[in-house]
Amino acid sequence: MKSTSEKAAAALDLLPEEMREPAVAYLIKQAEKFRLLQEQIREGVKDVDAGRLSEWNFDDFLHRARTRTTE
Repeated sequence: MKSTSEKAAAALDLLPEEMREPAVAYLIKQAEKFRLLQEQIREGVKDVDAGRLSEWNFDDFLHRARTRTTE
């Protein structure tokens, strides 16, 4: 059975030459987004474990945002 990397390389070989570099750039961009998302999730879990969260009241947030902009 082929590894994921081997499958990706084979798929890239099927593309026309002019499409390969944009395809690789897209994959790299998506991988970076995924890495950042994982990092943010880890930070969120640490915040939960440390008790650094509070209930968020959206209506209160909007009220305070509106009153700050009108002052």
